[in-house]
Amino acid sequence: MTPRGLGELESTIMDRMWARRRPASVRDVLEELVQERTIAYTTVMTVMDKLHAKGLLKREPVGRAYIYEPVSSKESYTADRMRAMLASSDNQAATLVHFLERLSPEEAAALETALRVFPHRSGRT
Repeated sequence: MTPRGLGELESTIMDRMWARRRPASVRDVLEELVQERTIAYTTVMTVMDKLHAKGLLKREPVGRAYIYEPVSSKESYTADRMRAMLASSDNQAATLVHFLERLSPEEAAALETALRVFPHRSGRT
């Protein structure tokens, strides 16, 4: 995964897909989006096709349309993005220090919990 993220509409559609927790057609997603904005069916179809091409959505043909679902959870996607950003840094230690400096107390507590759950792996390559 590259450090480049998703566009605004891509993020909105992925958030909808992750929240659904079940497969959806372009029309299903469109019906949710039109409650908040004016948007064309073809726009949603194009963005969902791009998300499929990026490997974020898988799809199955159903009749003349596709049914889409996320390839992974939002948490897994976020972890992949964080890892890609860290890997792109010229100084990973400094990047981690800056990241830790910016954590809210709640985020720091979540990190501490995650570190207790995740077993320490010495000698990791």
